[in-house]
Amino acid sequence: MTTDTTPAFDIVLESHRPDRAAPPSRFLGVAPVPLGALAAGQVRVRNDFIQLTAVMADLMKKDPGLPMPSYEIGEPLWGGAVGTVVESNADNLPVGTVVTHMQGWRTHATGDAGTFWPVPVETLPRAEYALNQGVTAYHGVVDVARVTENDTVFVSGAAGGVGSLAGQVAKAIGAKRVIGSAGTQQKVDYLVNELGFDAAFNYRDGDLQGQLARLAPKGISVFFDTVGGDQFEAAVQAAAPGARFALCGALAGQIGTGNGGRPRLDIMTSIVKQLQILPFSTYHTPEQMAAWNEHYGLWLSQGKIVFSHTLLDLSIADVPAALDRLLAGEFRGNVIIRLNSQP
Repeated sequence: MTTDTTPAFDIVLESHRPDRAAPPSRFLGVAPVPLGALAAGQVRVRNDFIQLTAVMADLMKKDPGLPMPSYEIGEPLWGGAVGTVVESNADNLPVGTVVTHMQGWRTHATGDAGTFWPVPVETLPRAEYALNQGVTAYHGVVDVARVTENDTVFVSGAAGGVGSLAGQVAKAIGAKRVIGSAGTQQKVDYLVNELGFDAAFNYRDGDLQGQLARLAPKGISVFFDTVGGDQFEAAVQAAAPGARFALCGALAGQIGTGNGGRPRLDIMTSIVKQLQILPFSTYHTPEQMAAWNEHYGLWLSQGKIVFSHTLLDLSIADVPAALDRLLAGEFRGNVIIRLNSQP
């Protein structure tokens, strides 16, 4: 067994975030961590990549009201990471193995070998491709919305980590037409020219209902919603009879004020159109993960999907500010930090 002598640091929650207007970085700090000896069956991993998601900001609240554990004061932020085993007391994970885990925002992760999963690097272009939000996208599109080749699908927040994959999954399984929304013309062009969406629009241009009517004159039959707010309300008006609304998130409420998390539902229109409102959570069950992984590498190799992501080279101390930037809409796709060696 080799011993890694690199200094170790965690990003910890110093106090709860009081509201969504407060930048998350104000409530986070960098703490040095001693690296003790490994117990039998344990491994130590040097994190090479860590994942940023918008929900992390909500989990910093004392009571986020989400179906996942919130962050605790004085503890590191949990979340997806990929790293390399640098010390091992487990025969099945020797030094040098690339693994993924959920210990999150830290330079080093230590634990039982069973809490780390080898990354199938032979089937992925690069190791960081394992840090995707495809399980949620696939579950929402296939299991919840039940997209078929007859569907016209609208994905809100389509340039984000989940939305970018949800639209591509819909196309990969044969949806007739996929439309996305984003907040800049650059992102709109990206959705169409690089991710294969059939059409996209800038929600900041206003007249959301009119834009949807122009792009889907016969109505949308599936709405994959990561935003809520005005886009949800416009989708109700633009929906075809019997449309399915797979509600995945409420970014408009997570990154600002207003009605983002509490859009108005036009009940009479919903009744007349017999809309199916299908909110869902993804618990990353073995079945859900297996279903996504069965298709992910294959679709990448076939060119049916692109792993839309922003890769940032940062020190561990610069990671909190990157979460602020994510909430401000600076990035597209999944946001991944490649950790450099500086604290």
